[in-house]
Amino acid sequence: MSSFSTLGRGPIALPGYPLIGATGGVTLAGWLLDWPLVALLALAATVFLVNFFRNPTRAIPEDPDAIVAPADGKVILVDEVVESEVLKSPARRLAIFMNVFDVHVNRAPVAGRVVELIHRPGRYLAAQRGEAARVNEQLASLWETEEGHRVLAVQIAGLLARRIIPVVRPGDVLPKGAPFGMICFGSRVDLYLPPECAIMVKPGDRVKAGSSIVARWE
Repeated sequence: MSSFSTLGRGPIALPGYPLIGATGGVTLAGWLLDWPLVALLALAATVFLVNFFRNPTRAIPEDPDAIVAPADGKVILVDEVVESEVLKSPARRLAIFMNVFDVHVNRAPVAGRVVELIHRPGRYLAAQRGEAARVNEQLASLWETEEGHRVLAVQIAGLLARRIIPVVRPGDVLPKGAPFGMICFGSRVDLYLPPECAIMVKPGDRVKAGSSIVARWE
């Protein structure tokens, strides 16, 4: 399964088309039936959905030591932890919060093979809250580079996000910056890196998936 087969290469991610088509149809019906309020509300919803499901082309850094952001949004946390569930080792963690106006297509932070996907059901707390990483619904994607480095990206559903859409499966090999999934609507991605990585961002920084360098191999 190619990540492009599910998200597409166009300016709009494929999962958005049914919703955009539905609200666009209501807009047209409201206009034809002379229901201006219905048409206006449906048009606003259509514009919102087109913006939410946008899938812009990104320039991927060629530097082999660069690790890129897996998500668009604001860095809300940078710390060091012991990741006990998947990596089972010390790690450097950075968390990126995506509001409803950010691009929600998530991209591979490194070039490598998808080793494992682990889905965990849970709650839908606001993604900025510290306990969201522990109790919210999430999908963990474990990557392994050619050099044997293991990187973990965890997509965490938020208050409005009720659907995590994976577009890869174990064994898939993706280049750095390739789409691996998306979350609808408003959410968070936590990235766990080996301790030897140098983090290049700080809380409050805004990053773009696939193009912003958030860490480097040392």
